Amino acid sequence: MYPLLDTINAASKLRALERKMLPQLADELRQFLVESVSKTGGHLSSNLGTVELTIALHYVFNTPYDRLVWDVGHQTYAHKILTGRRGGMSKLRMKGGVAGFPRRDESEYDAFGTAHSSTSISAALGMAVAAQQEGENRCVVAVIGDGAMSAGMAFEALNNAGAMNTNLLVILNDNDMSISRPVGALNNYLARLMSGQFYATARRAGEKMLGVVPPMLELAKRAEEHVKGMVTPSTLFEEFGFNYIGPIDGHDLDILVTTLNNIKHLDGPQFLHIVTRKGAGYKAAEEDPILYHGVTKFNPDAGIVPKAAGKPAYTQIFGDWLCDMAALDQRLIGITPAMREGSGLVRFSQEYPERYFDVGIAEQHAVTFAAGLACDGMKPVVAIYSTFLQRAYDQLIHDVAIQNLPVVFAIDRAGLVGADGPTHAGSFDLTYLRCIPNITVMTPADENECRQMLYTAFQMNTPTAVRYPRGAGTGVMAQKEMHMLPIGRGEIRRNGEKIALLAFGSMLKPCLEAAEELNATAVNMRFVKPLDNDLVASLAANYELLVTVEENTIMGGAGSAVLESLSIRGLTVPVLQLGLPDIFIDQGDSSQMLADCGLDKAGIVRSVRARFSE
Repeated sequence: MYPLLDTINAASKLRALERKMLPQLADELRQFLVESVSKTGGHLSSNLGTVELTIALHYVFNTPYDRLVWDVGHQTYAHKILTGRRGGMSKLRMKGGVAGFPRRDESEYDAFGTAHSSTSISAALGMAVAAQQEGENRCVVAVIGDGAMSAGMAFEALNNAGAMNTNLLVILNDNDMSISRPVGALNNYLARLMSGQFYATARRAGEKMLGVVPPMLELAKRAEEHVKGMVTPSTLFEEFGFNYIGPIDGHDLDILVTTLNNIKHLDGPQFLHIVTRKGAGYKAAEEDPILYHGVTKFNPDAGIVPKAAGKPAYTQIFGDWLCDMAALDQRLIGITPAMREGSGLVRFSQEYPERYFDVGIAEQHAVTFAAGLACDGMKPVVAIYSTFLQRAYDQLIHDVAIQNLPVVFAIDRAGLVGADGPTHAGSFDLTYLRCIPNITVMTPADENECRQMLYTAFQMNTPTAVRYPRGAGTGVMAQKEMHMLPIGRGEIRRNGEKIALLAFGSMLKPCLEAAEELNATAVNMRFVKPLDNDLVASLAANYELLVTVEENTIMGGAGSAVLESLSIRGLTVPVLQLGLPDIFIDQGDSSQMLADCGLDKAGIVRSVRARFSE
């Protein structure tokens, strides 16, 4: 079925192929990707769009000696397949299987671990400087998408790299035509010309001759920039100090291989602009690349078929609340850093387009933008994944919390996230949030509580955070009517004896189940900050063991807040802390991951009984 692909289990085997065979390999690789991902789920559109580029990179460069650094990394399935990991694709993003992103501990071909955007140029520059320091004649390539180029870190790296005399190639994979539309014969010809030795030699000779007359050299450089700028979007990157080449057709293997071969022999920082199509080669993904960005299992012949609606996800609860709240208060502004679909803002963007702001992959900007809005009377809501809020921690502290501004953080993907693994897990937000003055941190236990907490947060005139897990809730109907919750107050949901289980957020359900078997008291703590200190003190006075349960790292988390509360009041009672261990938890099935951490009913019961048997 895959006569050519079957022979490739390392990049060296790819480089042994005749050049004319590469298009056939691309066809087989694309067919295999659709077949494989349809069985496992994963990222599809982005991977289909980089098939030719991946082949060309491994064909031209001596990988793994030469370094390939992929930005984000959800487009690296072809890279993994061509570098000996095809057999592992049947367990893609599963426990013990191939990761959905590059990992240095998975393969020597994965030069840099990634999953968050806009890191590739910085990392690649570091590798290029290391090669220079060690006297290695190594090529270093960073592949970055047009979306990732919107983040400030990418421009920081470009600014630094352009000022260095370091051999670095940055490839901009423009898959949305967001920078430049003119791609065709003229641009391909110009790319060949500008990447070739004749052009490079002529450029160096001109610089040498005109160098004795600095004004003339500057004039010549400006003339070159303006000429190139008439047919290419080169000026920006040239100003950073890069030699810009492109844009070229990222699906034309002949153009790609020729251009990369030329660039490989050039000195200094190079910038290659390619244009690709997300979903290329699979019609359904080409027509709807967003739908096919991250997929579950599906039939490739039929495509993705809408499933019957089940329990609403927390993301939907948030999206519905946002629209309802916007109808009640014109000051509400919705902000997302390039996660409209993932964060549940599609409906809001359609119904309130004038109050919807997608700032691109720019988490730092998103938070400070919200701070500016809050300064002048608006009520911004920042919809953001827990793992991505980490990228704006300074802004959260400096620009929002210190100024005590009323910004609501709707924090999705809190806790474990399953197949996306440790790079996307929201394991630390309770820890890094609760130490910040002025902020209120809430953890809803179900869908209705999430809605009411969002409303409560919006009514406050201080920074607030509502953190909720990925996926569906417990099945509790969200009430249309919204009301304020008492700030910093928990509630006892079941009365028992000897043992009190203090549940934070998503952990209430397994705690209630465990409490039935243990005849324990189950408490919905609701607030991590301010903590219900009076309730904690009362529980300490009436129970032999307090058990804190949270879907957050134990270190510094909600359980630590309970211990601090007891310490401040001079109370002594045995406390068992259950939560995420001090490790990065690998990918897998979310429910099984929680069970492995002892955060299901059986795990809680087992931990409590083990503690009493000591």
